[in-house]
Parts: sequence; structure tokens; C-alpha cells
Amino acid sequence: MMKNERKGIVFMRTTLTVLMMFYVMSSYGNGNVIDVNTKKKVAPVQKTMYGLFFEDINYAADGGLYGELVKNRSFEFPQSFMGWKVFGNVTLKADGPFPRCPHYVTLSSPGHHEKRTGIQNEGFFGIGVEQGEEYRFSVWARATSGKASVRVQLIDESTMDARQEVAEETLTVGSTEWQRYETVLSPSKTLAKASLRIFLKGEESIDLEHVSLFPVKTFKNRSNGLRRDLAEALADLHPGILRFPGGCIVEGCDLGQRYQWKNTIGAVENRPLNHNRWEHTFDHRYFPDYYQSYGLGFFEFFQLAEDLGAEPLPVLNAGMACQFQNRDDASAHVAVDSLSEYVQDCLDLIEFANGDTTTVWGRQRAAMGHAEPFNLKYLAVGNEQWDTLYFRRLTAFVRAIRSRYPYINIVGTSGPDSEGKMFDIGWEAMRKERADLVDEHFYRPESWFLSQGLRYDTYSRKGPKVFAGEYACHGKGKKWNHYEASLYEAAFMTGMERNADVVHMTSHAPLLAHVEGWQWRPDMIWFDNLRMVKTASYHVQRMFSRNRGTHVVPATMCGKPVAGQDGQHGLFASSVCDAEHGTVIVKVVNTGKVSQPVTLNILGVRGVRDVETLTLSYDDMDGENTLDAPEKIVPQKGRATCREGRGNSVIETVVEPMTFRVYVIY
Repeated sequence: MMKNERKGIVFMRTTLTVLMMFYVMSSYGNGNVIDVNTKKKVAPVQKTMYGLFFEDINYAADGGLYGELVKNRSFEFPQSFMGWKVFGNVTLKADGPFPRCPHYVTLSSPGHHEKRTGIQNEGFFGIGVEQGEEYRFSVWARATSGKASVRVQLIDESTMDARQEVAEETLTVGSTEWQRYETVLSPSKTLAKASLRIFLKGEESIDLEHVSLFPVKTFKNRSNGLRRDLAEALADLHPGILRFPGGCIVEGCDLGQRYQWKNTIGAVENRPLNHNRWEHTFDHRYFPDYYQSYGLGFFEFFQLAEDLGAEPLPVLNAGMACQFQNRDDASAHVAVDSLSEYVQDCLDLIEFANGDTTTVWGRQRAAMGHAEPFNLKYLAVGNEQWDTLYFRRLTAFVRAIRSRYPYINIVGTSGPDSEGKMFDIGWEAMRKERADLVDEHFYRPESWFLSQGLRYDTYSRKGPKVFAGEYACHGKGKKWNHYEASLYEAAFMTGMERNADVVHMTSHAPLLAHVEGWQWRPDMIWFDNLRMVKTASYHVQRMFSRNRGTHVVPATMCGKPVAGQDGQHGLFASSVCDAEHGTVIVKVVNTGKVSQPVTLNILGVRGVRDVETLTLSYDDMDGENTLDAPEKIVPQKGRATCREGRGNSVIETVVEPMTFRVYVIY
């Protein structure tokens, strides 16, 4: 193409853009004027406003955030060799050194020098290893007599090369007493689906227990650490809270399978296995090998919250199994007069988190390496429960916690409904109990999110406060992470931010999902064994959380909140000021199908100011980021022009159709 031809095309495009802007502005007179009154600070924005909710669903813990690469490392699955291939002379035994994980294997001579004895682990949908990285293999072992050795390998069974192994080390055990041994493996190539193979070397028998493989480079380089890329993605959100460990796993489908925090602390080798209720919840997404090793336990959750700079928000069982799975069976729940064990679990957890080293549970925390308290301030009792079955039990917990630890903020729940009879009854009960926050959940379609712009404007300012603890736009017939759904989440979030005096906490859900092992979608971050992808919803969350500000200031159009109301042409907006950085931040979402001219009148700010923008926009409403195209939909940095008005600063701009934009005014 000739140079003059290129210039002509650029000129035509520029002309068309100008004409289009002129047409749009003509259609709406002077455009949409949003007055941002920085002189009036409506309410502080809580540091807990934008947070994270972690639940072990979609292989989010074992096989995901938790760095362990070996599945069924202590042979404790009900089918003891699930995840393992066993060959030669291998015996399973159950009198090992860890009482709550007693199983181990004995590798003995196969009886012939050309035969082999060993075990091989498949990992979680394979074991992901990268060339140039190091992986720490560890095992508890003993020789049955004298010395014994094993060859530890990372292998590629799919290779056409002469040799399967991509890394190998020999580990020698010289004691008949149980001891921990380790070695480091350095693979010669990158594999998404390697396996771990252990050969018996020589004739002497050896016992093996708690067979483990971790990347050396975990988050914060901890030995029982977290997968680095996933944890760093969480840290990049600057979350204000971390809610854990669930979700429905707190309840279990029966109380025997409920999440019990006391089983998740102490030596990792002695943490008992637990069923994961998501193993069997959906038979169309069934994973018979989905269990909880508890390697990622309450100590690690508290530690993660501290690393993220987030307030920890543990959720404990209220003496109830999952109501959805036990709707007509009152006997599935603990009797109201038999709740003492469950109430004591709550009190003991607070002591574990906050008690000094002279207390029973504070001493256990210190023994795990954290002498200083975790400074727990919030505790949720129950998850998504409803009606009198829940309310009658909650009373016992509230009384005990208030009496012993009056500074703890108690989070109750309004149940699974976003409105309606049970929702209203739930809120009435939470007010009666004087809960500090009420956990609301809503997985709803596009129409719901577009209709909820004024949801919190009518809430009582007297309390309790709102914790929007689980929410996501579930597109009608489109339950995946497509762009349009994330845009409507952004529109809804402007209403939460505008009402920061009522809404003190929020968290999108679920957080993590393995592409080969999911039960539920959409989810915020997807991953395989080597890669991860941040969805458009992740970027929406980041745009809010990284631009939280310190105080809400009013943003109105003709004196009304900008919440997609009649005459507002699909616009949603909220605004905050940041006293720490001296900025004003305006968030605008255009859910309309045409470009919208927008004038931002920044009242209380004078002169021409620098304005930076961050824009999320995409032309395919069904489009999504994928592992192979992770940056298809990402925010783009830009600038906007500001001029001096009559005693204020004015920004005249155009917000493209189906676009979310953040304006930061310096």
C-alpha cells in the first residue's frame, strides 16, 4: 500500500469517528452530565470492600493453589492406590508413624534381578514440571534392615525418545527408624503431564510414607507452600479480606464430612483425609478422586491472608449439614441442645488465631511457626443456611462469642436467595441476633444484574452491614466467563461502591478452577498444570480493588444516582476520592449498544488536571480469555482531556458501547 493511500484511510477513519461522536452528542443534546461532588464525603470505603472467597471446588486446593504435586501422597484414599500404579512386590500397611494417616507401602525385592518393584504417581491430571526449575521430593522412610535405596524419577510416558526419565536422583535410607528424606529433581524438559516414578534399588526392602513433590519456588518459597503464579495473581488484586475455607464444604453433605479446622493444623503428615462434597455433587462432572488432604489448612489460610494484607474471615460450621442435600431431614443436623462441641470450635479458633503463647491453641499456632497473633476480627457462622433450623442454632454461637470475645465481628447469612420471603426472614433474624454483617449470595442472570443498580440505596443505614460474599453473573444459557457477564458485574459493583456505608465486604465466586477438573463455572481464574488465565471478571475486580479510594463522593446525573435508570442510556457510575494519594476516581460503565458522550463535572476541583484512564472493552460479547489466548480481553491504559470549567474541572469524553472505564483525576 502506498504512503498516500495509508494517509487517506487514516483521514477517513478519523473523520468517521468525529462524525459519529457528533451524531451521538446530537442525539442526546449535551450528552450525559455526571456531577462528581468531591466536597461531600458520603462514607469511608472499608479496606475490606473488595476481597477473595476461597473454596475447595474445581480442584482449587489440592491440584491447584496448594503446591503439592502428588495425589494421595499418604495412601489414605478409600481406595488406597488411587492415583498410583503399583508394580512388583509392593505391600500396603497401616501401622505407620502418623496415627491419623497410618498407611504406608513396603517395597521389596521382586525376586529376580531383571524384574522391578516400584510405585508411580499420576498427580492431578498429570504433574506439571518446567525445564530449568527445581522440584523438592520428600518422603518419610525407613530401611527394614541395614541400608536401602530408591531411584526417584520424573518421567514422560508419551515420549518417543529412548529414555522416559527427564530427571532422576538416588535416595539412600540408612536407618530402621522413620525419618524424613529429601532430594531435588531438575527436569531436562517441560512437561504438563509428567509422572513421578519410584524404583526400588537393590535387594533391601524399604518403607515409604507421605510421598511428596513440591516446586522449590512456591509463593514466599515456603516448603509446604502455594503455587506461585496463582498466589501472585491473588496478591495482585490487593484484596481486603480472604474468606475461607468455603462455601458448601464447610457443611459437608453430612456432618461426618464437614470441614473441621482442628484436623487441618499441626504436622502436615498427620492431617487426616476428608471427603470433598464436590466429588459427587454433579454426576455430569464427576471426579471420584476428589478428596481434601488438608495440606492447605487453617494455619496456611491465615498465613496467606497475612501475606496478601487481607483480613482473614474463616467460616465455621453451625451444627448443620448442607440444607440443600438434607432438605427434609432434620436429623441430619445437630440438636439445638447439643451444640457445645461446635460452639467450642469457634471459641478455640479465635484463641488459635489471637491467643498468646500461654494459651492452649495459641501455643499450637506458635509451634507451627507463628508466635505473633493473626489478629482475627471477623468470624462467619454457617454458610448459606436459612429459616429457623439455622436461626435457632446461631443464637448459641452468638451468645458464646459475644460473652468471650466481644470484639469479634460476627457474620451471619441471609441464605441462598437474593430476594423474596426467605431472604427477608433471614435479614429479620440477623437483625434480631445483632449480627455485624449479613452474607448475601447471588448467582443470577444478566437481567438481574442490570436491574440491581439501586439495590443498596434503600437498605437501612442502622445495620447490620452487608457482605456480598458470593456473586457472579451467570449468563442465561452462557455459563462461562464471557465478556458481557463481566461488564454487568462491573455495573452492579458501582452500586455496591456507591453504598459503601452499607456494603462493607464483597467477594466474587468461585475463585479458581482447573480446566480439566471443574464442577462449577464461571470462575475468576482458570489454570492447568503449568499455566493460568485471568478472566474478564478478574480484570473487573482488579479495576475496582486497585482503585478503591478512601471515601465515597456522590456521582449523580440530574440529581439521581447513575444506576441505569430511565433516561440514563444504560450508564452506571460511582466515584470515590483517595485522601492518601489526592486523587478522584470515577468508574463509568456503558451497558448500552451505542457510544455515550459523557461529561464529568468534578466539583470541588479546580483547573486543568491530569487524567489517566483504564478501559475494559471488547467487541465480541461471548468472547473470553483462554489459556492459549490469555490477553484477549485486558484493560488498556489511556488518558483523557480535562479543561477548566466555572470553578470546577471538566472532562468531556465518549464511552464506547459495552465498556467499563476508570478515570483517575490527579
